[in-house]
Amino acid sequence: MKTISCVIFDMDGVIVDTEPLHKKAYFKTFESLGLNVPETLYHSLTGSSTINAFQKLVAHYQLTDDPQKLVLRKRAFFVTLFESDPSLTLIDGVEEIIKYFYNKGITLVLASSASMETINRVFTRFDLNQYFIKKLSGADLEKSKPHPEIFEKAAISANTPKENCIVIEDSDNGILAANNAGIYCVGYKSEHSKLQTLATADLVIQDFNELKKFI
Repeated sequence: MKTISCVIFDMDGVIVDTEPLHKKAYFKTFESLGLNVPETLYHSLTGSSTINAFQKLVAHYQLTDDPQKLVLRKRAFFVTLFESDPSLTLIDGVEEIIKYFYNKGITLVLASSASMETINRVFTRFDLNQYFIKKLSGADLEKSKPHPEIFEKAAISANTPKENCIVIEDSDNGILAANNAGIYCVGYKSEHSKLQTLATADLVIQDFNELKKFI
C-alpha cells in the first residue's frame, strides 16, 4: 500500500449501523405499496442511493408511483425510526480508527449514498463533524454507486491524488465504485455485510485495528 494521506469512508455499515433502520423503513414503504419484495432483491440495492433504488423497483414492478415521492415516504419512516429506535450505534472500533487517522494528520472524507439529511443527523448525534473535511452524499450526485463519481469527487475534495487515497466500504456496489474510480479499497466485513461478497476489494478486514499495520 502506498503512502496514504486521505481515507474516504462509506457511512452505513462502516461508521454507523443504520442499515437495520433503513431496512425497516424500506419494508414499511414496500408494505404501504402492497409489495412483497424478496430479500435477494432488497440486498441487490445495497449501496445504491434511495432514488436509484426506487427507480429500479418502480421499473421492476411496473409501478405508476413517482420514485421521488417514494423516497420521501421512506425517509419519513426512517426519521421516525431514527428518533425512536434505541439500537442505533457506531460500528465497533470505528470512532477509535477515525481519531487515529485524524491525529496522524490524514484527511478524512465521507462518501455515502445516504441523503445529506441522514448524514447530518448521524454526524451530529455522534459528534463526528470535527474529524471530516468534507461530506458527500450520493443522493446529490448524478450517478449512484457502483458508478465511481462519488469517490472521484471525494479525492478531488481532499485535494489528494487517487493513489494516496483509500476507500473503506462494506457493500459490493460501493467496492465496485472504488474499483471503477481506481482507488484502493478496503472491504469491511461484519455481521451487517453477510450477504455482500467483498470479492473485488483490495484488502478485506474484520477489525478496524488491522488498518494500523498499514497506515
